[in-house]
Amino acid sequence: MGLAEEISAVRSGSGHAGRLLGEFRRTALLVPLSEGDGGGLMSGGLGGVRWIYAFTDEEALARFAVARGAGAREWEYLSILGARLVDAVIPTVDGPTGVAVDVADEDGSMLFPPVVGIVPDAYAVDAEPDRADVS
Repeated sequence: MGLAEEISAVRSGSGHAGRLLGEFRRTALLVPLSEGDGGGLMSGGLGGVRWIYAFTDEEALARFAVARGAGAREWEYLSILGARLVDAVIPTVDGPTGVAVDVADEDGSMLFPPVVGIVPDAYAVDAEPDRADVS
């Protein structure tokens, strides 16, 4: 089962969070590059969190482009494993950062927030302080 199918299963109540996260980490996601700011990864902010936009396939990215009123232009994107996105990219971003997958698909989108178990603990908003540093 692919990531889009795992998202659908979880959203319908028949999926498993562990399988979803595993599939997310194994999937090559398409992440659009921003125009005008040096080609960084396209993202948006909501609720104090930076959300990197990622898509399971070109069709999902195209639906996002159309929803933004920019379906006629060519979109450059990076193909990156979900694991690499959360383990290597998110630590380079200032502030809490998660991944928003297939955000133009009302019934097929999924957020992977900056919490323990998804992003490295040092970048998770819910991580407990290291007890060894407590005096």
